[in-house]
Amino acid sequence: MPRSGRLDPSRRRWRWVRRGVAVAISLTLVAVTVRLFVRPTLERPVRVDAIVVLGGVDGGLQKALRLSHEGYASTLVVSTPSSRSCPPAERAGTNVRVICFRPDPFTTQGEGREVGQLAERYHWRSVIVTARRTQATRARLRVDRCFDGEVRMTAPSMPLRSLPYNIAYEWGALIKALVLQPSC
Repeated sequence: MPRSGRLDPSRRRWRWVRRGVAVAISLTLVAVTVRLFVRPTLERPVRVDAIVVLGGVDGGLQKALRLSHEGYASTLVVSTPSSRSCPPAERAGTNVRVICFRPDPFTTQGEGREVGQLAERYHWRSVIVTARRTQATRARLRVDRCFDGEVRMTAPSMPLRSLPYNIAYEWGALIKALVLQPSC
């Protein structure tokens, strides 16, 4: 190092390169996070065979009930921790069948498996899945692996304060789904 306390030009250049790479990686991570978890692909509802509500989605049941009342499906499927939390059929609308299930395992993977089994039993070709906005990408992946039909995703609004935790959780859960559990 010269006496003036300055770095030589080649070391300064490498410092700027490292900073540039760090900024590029950070911006890429933010862009991917926004695309996967904050603004995932959600479709407008169309008429389908069933509307599926994943468990633990704040506002998910209300959104699904609204869709069933608007006539988007004749079947409402609800993932619940117990049969006591199954909504009565009259809440779903006239001529709407309500199917409640407890997935095994009680995870998004278990829910995807159950949707696939129900679709096979009832000959469904299309479903709307209601999930948390941050969960939509992973839920689509899980359901797509177990169901050969069309999967359309929808999500209720989500408070901004819950985003940091949910995004951190979803990064880990998505990596697990992609790397450790690559099948239905």
